[in-house]
Amino acid sequence: MEESRKALIPSFIYSSSSSSLSKRLFDLDTLTRTTNISHGSSSPSISSSSSSKSFVIPSPNEKIEMYSPAFYAACTAGGIFSCGLTHTAVTPLDLVKCNMQIDPAKYKSISSGFGVLLKEQGIRGFFKGWVPTLLGYSAQGACKYGFYEFFKKYYSDIAGPEYAAKYKTLIYLAGSASAEVIADVALCPMEAVKVRIQTQPGFARGLSDGFPKLVKSEGALGLYKGLVPLWGRQIPYTMMKFASFETIVEYLYKYVIPTPKEQCSNSLQLGVSVAGGYAAGILCAVVSHPADNLVSFLNNAKGATVGDAVKQIGLVGLFTRGLPLRIVMIGTLTGAQWGIYDAFKVFVGLPTTGGVTPPPPATELAKA
Repeated sequence: MEESRKALIPSFIYSSSSSSLSKRLFDLDTLTRTTNISHGSSSPSISSSSSSKSFVIPSPNEKIEMYSPAFYAACTAGGIFSCGLTHTAVTPLDLVKCNMQIDPAKYKSISSGFGVLLKEQGIRGFFKGWVPTLLGYSAQGACKYGFYEFFKKYYSDIAGPEYAAKYKTLIYLAGSASAEVIADVALCPMEAVKVRIQTQPGFARGLSDGFPKLVKSEGALGLYKGLVPLWGRQIPYTMMKFASFETIVEYLYKYVIPTPKEQCSNSLQLGVSVAGGYAAGILCAVVSHPADNLVSFLNNAKGATVGDAVKQIGLVGLFTRGLPLRIVMIGTLTGAQWGIYDAFKVFVGLPTTGGVTPPPPATELAKA
């Protein structure tokens, strides 16, 4: 149908299913003939040979139509829970990490860093900045996951079925990068306040007094002083997070899990999501760590530049300072995020992310 071609349902990735069609797969020829139906043609039959060309998998018992506005709303909500809750939960680790980056002479290691914070600020000191963390990363998660799903479908539609399958990794990279550009604009003000609260003793008790104090000191634009370094940290991080996760999950289902994804239990699928997310998180931490050091330095030092940061921290320090702790933190964080996000998708009746690999296009199958 002409209207369906303009809809937000990616016909070459998923097909909507009802209970009577839950096991049914549609081949490429069937999908490309749907336009003829609106012009009076008879419904295309599905032959037994179609399974050799099938690469569309139905979403299991979905309550929400794939790639409908409700789907994007669900992904946005899942992103809020995924990022907001996990980043808030690891606030103590983030606090030690930021202080190790800013003052390595005082915070020499992970264990000593926790000891210094406990001695100087008590147990409550471990959760300094948790409110801007919760609000900032909830906003970021909403944009990150919601727009990733949107851009992944949008770029896939531009590429078409054949090229979307052939260059799927590029689509993952482009979709995640596009989403993160928007997500960081939402995150940046809260990140600036969070870092200042966590690394400058006495600056503020929390968001309520820290936010107006920062605006008064540096102006509204001061909230976005770290935006470019934040993009430098988060865009490579998110590209690695989504592309590597999709690839790792695909390989787990292909080479490790003996059962096809659609036949796996929800608990097993969520386990795959957590494992794939943790592995992806380790890669994310390494790729984005130099920019993370820059963000912490710039948000802590008034009027500082990137050149000042490189000069004081050193080139090697940019890549290594605080890296072990960040690997633990980001690996755990990313694994938990994918677990929460996919659990929410399953809760509302959507399939988990990743694991569906289209076979070669029909033209290549014909040559084989």
